[in-house]
Amino acid sequence: MTQELIETVDILRPGKSLVVAIDGPSGSGKSSVSKEVARRLKLAYLDTGAMYRALTWYCLDSGTDLEDGAAVETAAESLPLEISTSPLEEYVRVGGTDVTLAIREPSISAAVSAVATTLGARTELIRRQRGLIELHHRRMVVEGRDITTVVAPHAEVRMLLTASEEARLRRRGIQLGGSQNAEQLAAQVTQRDAKDSTVVNFTRAADGVVTLDSSELDFDETVDAALSIVNRIVNHEGLNRD
Repeated sequence: MTQELIETVDILRPGKSLVVAIDGPSGSGKSSVSKEVARRLKLAYLDTGAMYRALTWYCLDSGTDLEDGAAVETAAESLPLEISTSPLEEYVRVGGTDVTLAIREPSISAAVSAVATTLGARTELIRRQRGLIELHHRRMVVEGRDITTVVAPHAEVRMLLTASEEARLRRRGIQLGGSQNAEQLAAQVTQRDAKDSTVVNFTRAADGVVTLDSSELDFDETVDAALSIVNRIVNHEGLNRD
């Protein structure tokens, strides 16, 4: 895996680590909010969900049986992935092929849970995710479904970004430009969450994780609320960890 390092500016906790771990269900706004939080704080950014989608694309492209756990695990270990870690640029490449848009297609959304619930594949991608956090000197916003509890349980800031099912379906529909019907949206949001929750809990905040409910908030309000949480934890509660 290769990625671009971005120059980080020490605004909070200068010279020390600042990992902001954000979990949440589909359609909660994790990616867009996390990316903007990273941009504002001048931190690196990692969309772990894009990694699972890239692996799903790789498996389908190579004809890997998604029901064969061992084969999916092998694919994860050989996945030639390049992913942006800058909040200012988005790209995902597999073996040199740009799949940034392809991994958001309905066919990938429908299949990604089969990959994401394969424990061997999760283990490999978690290993890569932790490596990227360290590569960026532990100054990164990382978002997904198991970041606060598995990938980065010792992150300085741990947050669960959630929203009502109605709000999540509405946002995903807007994000996809009205290109999908109600059944397809439900498959992308509620049905996928149900499948993924068999291997990881991302609907309830674990101990020490702050919940941010954005059901009644717009994008800017959600970003401001997330930044407020980060600032409160870092500046007011005080952190002595390096």
